[in-house]
Amino acid sequence: MSINITMPALSPTMEEGTLSKWLVKEGDTISSGDVIAEIETDKATMEVEAVDEGTVAKLLVAAGTEGVKVNAVIAVLAEEGEDASSVEVPDTKASPEPAREAKKEASAASSEDTPKSEQSTPKSDIVMAKSDKAGGSQDKKELATTPLPSANTADGRIKASPLARRIADMKGIDLSAISGTGPRGRIIKRDVENAKPGAAPAAASATAPKPDGLILPQVLDDRIYAPDSYELKPLDGMRKTVARRLTESFMQVPHFPLNVDLNIDRLLTSRSAINAAAEKGIKISVNDMLIKAAALALMDEPDCNASYTDKGIAYHKHANVSVAVAIDGGLITPVIFKAEEKGLSEISKEMKDLAERARDRKLKPQEYTGGTFSISNLGMFGIKSFASIINPPEGMILSVGAGEKRAVVNAKGNVEAATIMTVTLTCDHRVIGGAEGAKWLQAFKRYVETPEAMLL
Repeated sequence: MSINITMPALSPTMEEGTLSKWLVKEGDTISSGDVIAEIETDKATMEVEAVDEGTVAKLLVAAGTEGVKVNAVIAVLAEEGEDASSVEVPDTKASPEPAREAKKEASAASSEDTPKSEQSTPKSDIVMAKSDKAGGSQDKKELATTPLPSANTADGRIKASPLARRIADMKGIDLSAISGTGPRGRIIKRDVENAKPGAAPAAASATAPKPDGLILPQVLDDRIYAPDSYELKPLDGMRKTVARRLTESFMQVPHFPLNVDLNIDRLLTSRSAINAAAEKGIKISVNDMLIKAAALALMDEPDCNASYTDKGIAYHKHANVSVAVAIDGGLITPVIFKAEEKGLSEISKEMKDLAERARDRKLKPQEYTGGTFSISNLGMFGIKSFASIINPPEGMILSVGAGEKRAVVNAKGNVEAATIMTVTLTCDHRVIGGAEGAKWLQAFKRYVETPEAMLL
């Protein structure tokens, strides 16, 4: 009996991926554990191993195909003794989607297509029903056949369910040309599925799309930017994911920034002494020391090592520090787990390895997820100060600027030159208040300005 090979879920949040490369061809014999393909997720390219053994009868998805759904059949194996040429090829269009996606669609479809009598009845309808029962002047059947109002509202918005809008986008259907059969003329799933795909009316195509809720369409108006005046480079999976996550974070998380200046002269002196005494090949960076200082400050102020959830505030037991690494086409945040327990040399070695593999897109999902706090350092580019967008579900992110010589007033009241670094802490106000964030910055400042304290 033939065996289906399906698109694997390479991370807990993966819903689709790109089948970058096949490492086998039709007719090859494979065993369990053999690497058969490379799959590109939104953050990394990973090798996929065979679970079963047999002969590759058919490769159903071509190398380079994007948007392959998790659990979709991508190849078929013939078992030992089975004729590969006679293997029945499954219908890839009918391949199951991830369980959570199927459940979501089923739930949405059920709620949208449920008759109004089975849903919660609007208050106005309850009043009408009571009136009919009391006076007996109107039959229920007549009420049910009353024509539904138009889906087009006075302000130009179209009343349609989220599921209907998504299906319309996929099929290229203009919602303004559809009459809704849902409650109060709302366009629902079955209305869009029964409509024929087609271009938008000429008048509509000449204007930019209307906003849908709080998300504005991200397009260039052809009347302003001629199509031949720019080159359009399609978004890859990473760029799409970064754009979506940052937009969601900025819209849904109430950000507020706190900033402070740090005198890093003693930290730089300690770093030089540590590197001079370190084993060959070990070189501690300023960023390594900031990771350690941040982790210790999170342990000193545990209320700040937290994440907001609908069920409550999650207080993390360890400081898992995510470090922003710029790579070609986007950004990734590998994690130094339990950073409070690690020495500077261990943090340095681990960070170098993670950054190198991040740039090659070779990180495993478990290496860039699970952080409780983030650091983003643009000091090497000469940026004096900036504020980052929070990386959910983390509660805070620290933005590190460049260390530069500035004139400062010392404890004796004299002006002297010192190396000052400005850092900005962006906090999720649902979890962390201004006082808590300020206390964390005080603890962090203490470790940075007195680096010996990190050794205690």
